[in-house]
Amino acid sequence: MATWAKQKLPRENGELVDMQVPVLVSASRSTDIPAFYADWFFYRLDKAGYSAWSNPFNGVKSYVSYKDTRFIVFWSKNPKPLLQYLPILEKRGIKCYIQYSLNDYEKEGLEKNVPLLSQRIDTFKRLVDTLGKGHVVWRFDPLVLTDQISIDSLLEKVENIGSQLTGYTEKLVFSFADILSYRKVQANLQKAHINYVDWQEEQMREFAHRLSELNQKWGYELATCGEKIDLTEYGVKKNHCIDDNLIIRLAYNDKTLMDYLKVKFFPMPQKSLFGDPAPLPEGSIILPNGMYALHGDNKDKGQREFCGCIKSKDIGEYNTCVHGCEYCYANASKQAAAMNFKWHKGNPWSETITGK
Repeated sequence: MATWAKQKLPRENGELVDMQVPVLVSASRSTDIPAFYADWFFYRLDKAGYSAWSNPFNGVKSYVSYKDTRFIVFWSKNPKPLLQYLPILEKRGIKCYIQYSLNDYEKEGLEKNVPLLSQRIDTFKRLVDTLGKGHVVWRFDPLVLTDQISIDSLLEKVENIGSQLTGYTEKLVFSFADILSYRKVQANLQKAHINYVDWQEEQMREFAHRLSELNQKWGYELATCGEKIDLTEYGVKKNHCIDDNLIIRLAYNDKTLMDYLKVKFFPMPQKSLFGDPAPLPEGSIILPNGMYALHGDNKDKGQREFCGCIKSKDIGEYNTCVHGCEYCYANASKQAAAMNFKWHKGNPWSETITGK
């Protein structure tokens, strides 16, 4: 987990406390802030200037100030509520992109409280129309196998969505549901009478191979999230969901953010006498201003072993998402999430998401 030098800053009651002051915020791996807590988040960002966060392991409360925040990565299955708040980010000079989990488990009822697929696809397009291409990343995450969902049916679902998003996204990120690693997920699926099938390597490779064939008509960048398996032979990369390359492309003119990411800029080399493009250093990011960029190692070593994310401050809390997804790993139970959401509704502008 990334840490920043703390500063003594005032809470709303005037008390001075130590606050982390992150440049890069994740909102959030732990819950769906855009779908359920957008009002709360933008009040804390724009009016209060800070929020509080409770450590999921020891319950200790800490404080996060947004006074130096330059970029936010949102994660959501229904980011439609963000549309009304994007002007606040523009006013504050904060850029963003959205990791949009746009799955199709409607028939199987695995995501009971998400909007209809057609509405979610419309939201995707509206966000791209507002923010620009590259600011909304399509995730089909996780890929769930059951006695009712086969590799064939998953590929049909992916093809249906992928064809509708042509021209609106550059990338498809996916992961294979790892049910056996999460006891509470196993228990919740069994309680819901869902007969899951754990992915085997041979099945993963079959899926990746067939997806790469589908992708010939789209040309998306394909990437896995947090997966050990190497699928590069099928044109599938390992993703960096909080991605310094993408952030640099979208916000290269923000000096504070670029300094944080340890970015150096160089002019594009001249073509040779024969008109051939000069080679660039490995890892170069070509920018639209006639420059290219290189950056240092920003990997967040506090994440899972196969996670490629860079350092950021995540401000969400577990047991607060009420999408009702049967495979959810972020909630101990639907009841716990519903109770915390009820607490939030009773105190919607609180320092913490839960209102406690």
